[in-house]
Amino acid sequence: MKELTGVFQADLQTSSQRIPLSNNGAAPELRQQETLDDVIHHEVKEVGTHILVCEVSYLTPTNTRQSFRKFFKFQVLKPLDVKTKFYNAESDEVYLEAQVQNITNGPISLEKVSLESSHLFTVTSLNNVAGGEENESVFGRVNVVQPQSSRQFLYCLAPQPSLTSDLKLLSGATNIGKLDIVWRSNLGERGRLQTSQLQRMAPDYGDIRLSVQQLPNIVFLDEAFSLTCKIINTCERSMELIVSLEPGIGPYVGLVWSGVSGRHLGKLEPRDSLELPLCLVPLAAGLQNISGIRIMDVFLKRTYEYDDLAQVFVTHRPT
Repeated sequence: MKELTGVFQADLQTSSQRIPLSNNGAAPELRQQETLDDVIHHEVKEVGTHILVCEVSYLTPTNTRQSFRKFFKFQVLKPLDVKTKFYNAESDEVYLEAQVQNITNGPISLEKVSLESSHLFTVTSLNNVAGGEENESVFGRVNVVQPQSSRQFLYCLAPQPSLTSDLKLLSGATNIGKLDIVWRSNLGERGRLQTSQLQRMAPDYGDIRLSVQQLPNIVFLDEAFSLTCKIINTCERSMELIVSLEPGIGPYVGLVWSGVSGRHLGKLEPRDSLELPLCLVPLAAGLQNISGIRIMDVFLKRTYEYDDLAQVFVTHRPT
């Protein structure tokens, strides 16, 4: 047989699309007993059944065009299992906890796990060693994850100033961003996984939102300290407010209020806010919860209760 002139074409068929893999270059000529090798690289982005379709079209020395196909079927399994949890803090920050589990049959090395935040938030990674070298991970220089083992990552997202000034926009900002994960298998093969857009549950502020604006981290036993709260009217009607301070219940009361209970705060218009200065006296050492704030809406005779609003550490003053 004399020379053959042919074209090789490869396509990858998935459950959703057909992807061409080969370049349609010049038709090669093959002499008798010659072979043609071609290496194709493709980043697999879908799980499930894949079919590699290889087709060879060639022209015989008698100018007869012929072709044949071969099919190679294989399964693409999910290499990682990613679980996420969201925590909405009183400071309007959002904390994302991501758990990445290796569900392959061999160990992998995680090279990068980062959060690409949306334009509404600024992200800070909390996975580096405090006081260590720049970008030094808490998992060490090489983060090897054995089969069925997992790693947990924590990120803090701070809303942009344009969001914090408008509670309606802040509660509607549910798109957080995407996780971008890069790893290598035990044979050095590189893999990458990018999640879809992560969404948090929109916070429900109710009719009134009470947040702590100023609070010391450490206070001393039997010495009064101050905190400042902020009250925001989040509903669409005016509110006449009265604040009451309830004493702690039980034999081990750590904090007691110092001040007038049942104080009138006046009328608060929709979307308006006011600052509420308060004073407490610590009676027991340790980490103490601030509870017992009651705000009553005079018009509806409805009382809003705020317990476990914040925590403060109480210690003895050094002598």
